[in-house]
Amino acid sequence: MDPLRRTIANYKCIIILWVSIGVAVSVPQPSAVHDLGTNKPLDWWQNAVVYQIYPLSFKDSDGDGSGDLKGITSKLPYLQDLGVTAIWLTPIYNSSLYDQGYDVSNYTMILKTFGTMEDFDELIAEAKKLGIKVVLDFVPNHTSFEHEWFIKSKTDDNYKDYYIWRNGSSKNSPPNNWKSTFGGSAWTYDKDAKMYYYHQFLPQQPDLNYNNSNVVKKMKDVLTFWLDKGVSGFRMDAVPYLFEDPSLVDAPTPDGCDSGNCQSQLQITKDLPRTYDMIYQFREHLDDYVKKHKLNETKVMMTEAYTTPEDTVLYYQSEDGKRKGAHFTFNFNLIVYLNSNFTALDIIKAVEKWLVYLPSGATSNWVIGNHDNHRAASRVGERNVDAFNMLTAFLPGVMVTYNGEEMGMPDGEVTCAQGKDTSATKDCKTFNETSRDFERTPFQWDNTTYAGFSDHQPFLPVGSSKSYININAENQTGVNSPYETYKKLMKFRKEHYSLASVRDAVSLLQLSDGVMQIVRQRDDGEFVYLFNAGESKESVNFYSMANQEYKVLVSSTNSTRKAMETVQSTIKLDPHECLILQGYPSKSSSTPNPSSSTPNPTTTTPNPSPSTPNPSSSTPKPSNAVLSSVISIQFILISIVMHRIL
Repeated sequence: MDPLRRTIANYKCIIILWVSIGVAVSVPQPSAVHDLGTNKPLDWWQNAVVYQIYPLSFKDSDGDGSGDLKGITSKLPYLQDLGVTAIWLTPIYNSSLYDQGYDVSNYTMILKTFGTMEDFDELIAEAKKLGIKVVLDFVPNHTSFEHEWFIKSKTDDNYKDYYIWRNGSSKNSPPNNWKSTFGGSAWTYDKDAKMYYYHQFLPQQPDLNYNNSNVVKKMKDVLTFWLDKGVSGFRMDAVPYLFEDPSLVDAPTPDGCDSGNCQSQLQITKDLPRTYDMIYQFREHLDDYVKKHKLNETKVMMTEAYTTPEDTVLYYQSEDGKRKGAHFTFNFNLIVYLNSNFTALDIIKAVEKWLVYLPSGATSNWVIGNHDNHRAASRVGERNVDAFNMLTAFLPGVMVTYNGEEMGMPDGEVTCAQGKDTSATKDCKTFNETSRDFERTPFQWDNTTYAGFSDHQPFLPVGSSKSYININAENQTGVNSPYETYKKLMKFRKEHYSLASVRDAVSLLQLSDGVMQIVRQRDDGEFVYLFNAGESKESVNFYSMANQEYKVLVSSTNSTRKAMETVQSTIKLDPHECLILQGYPSKSSSTPNPSSSTPNPTTTTPNPSPSTPNPSSSTPKPSNAVLSSVISIQFILISIVMHRIL
């Protein structure tokens, strides 16, 4: 095991031990206190609110039933008012649309459905006026089978090595047993080339060969083209799959497995060491561009990598820290680990799992939905959308919002016959389980026939929820709605800018089976996040500092509490109620708060050991014998950490 992973593994082990100690003394304990450790000033992207736009379903300006660039431009004032600081557009390039834009046939042309290059230039210019950055989706792993390079590679030796062409292992048999992520063989036979080509995804998406330096150069040229256009960065799609084992060794495959999702791909078609090197090269290219043009704006790189926490770390930087990778790689924990049956402890574990593995000084990010997963309202319940938006705004780092999450928009209703997700429509029996169309239905601007998205029938049906969940209905004076809660969150985040800092401690506590608490301590006060994830009202004692009183800053739609209302540390929370509180110096108390039963979960400065909370507290404590045992165990654990790290 390499030194970086060994160090991480040690921390993980110790945190698990601390949680066990907390259970033993029957006192709520923080499950993690993590030092995010840097004193550098924040760059524009480090506290950004990144709003993901799926262009096809955001706003149609020309009445053809599909969203477009002019539609996005027309809604930039809405996004500015919402509090968005950057927009990320899923692919807008020329495409065959077998995978809704992720099969690119020309990287430097705009898909006609979306408009023209002039429309894009206008979008960039208008966004700049409003202080909104524009980030593009970049698809480096594969192209469309209609791309000029692929067509030439069939017969032109100068392009043959742009893709992965191989002879079959025998007559009518592919080179090996590798499976596509979307099911079936990852190899397709081409009658013109008389060979098989490799595709991690659809047959219409042949993988590029990054062992070819010409491919690397051309893809960097694509980045330069869009940087010259004024984009502020890129989201790199499907980066774990950039390289494959050149020996074409068979992958271990369980019985009944017919896709790459169940096949063991690690170090065979996914997460190969050279993948990280390529990411570092892309980062160097962006940084060199900034230096060459003497820009005062960082060009950001975000990576999509559904992989292990250990491998995620390497997308940030090399093991020795000398080479930089992604400014941040997407954190999918709040999507992958949580479903409709989630508990307070599940949320704590999902947050903790990310923070524990995050490299020192790295910027975190929080995501609750995207174009590839069911919407938060459908996945965790409409009653909990506010709580999850509040969570992503409260935690340190970048906040990422998928269009529609701000109003609590759920999945739409789509039949197999109506579907556009090619990977799912090929088998209508499994369409409901595999389709991504549900989270891609038109944005619900109002409750008219086509939800204000278009004047004509959209490319996907409008969701039935538009009758009561839409921006127009939720943006009315006096209406308490997820949209209004989201806007309050943006105001809170702007006023308390330092909460986005990557350099403070985050304390996570489970107060009861249903209730969780997060504590953030900043120069401008202490901030508390409380959420009752359960189905019944609960009375809990939340952790509170001595000589402080707590006032509500933001409350969920289903809460009866108002802004700046004072609350006591013994509090009753309704089911699914969520609050963000701020602690203020008490005007009446000069003695420690006797009402809290929770030991102090953190110190006011970053803790050098993310697994060792401060055992001292001005609140009621466990017995001396138990406390002595806890302190002794803490000392032993710290000794083990130092011994193994040094």
